[in-house]
Amino acid sequence: MSNTHLTLTDFFALHDKLAANELILDVRRPEEFAEAHVPHALNIPLDVLGQRSEELKKFSTIYIHCKRGGRAKSAFETLNQLGFTNLVCVHDAGMDLWIENGYPIAK
Repeated sequence: MSNTHLTLTDFFALHDKLAANELILDVRRPEEFAEAHVPHALNIPLDVLGQRSEELKKFSTIYIHCKRGGRAKSAFETLNQLGFTNLVCVHDAGMDLWIENGYPIAK
């Protein structure tokens, strides 16, 4: 799979059908993640992503998202530069719109 982008609507349609080796990566700050996050997401804040990228090598696909899309794009670029080719960036929105749409959250 090559790196790509996905809309929030498309991400919602597949978020609960992911295989065990696929990951939802939330790159927001820990306190934001604690307030609400997509069920089964892993939180690795953008500012430590480079240091923790080894943890991500076991996943076949990584769906990256954040609050509104900006940090997801930055994380996508960071991981892309580190050689990851299995990235999907939720680029047009993030947790704010996820909650507004009434999609399921975990705390």
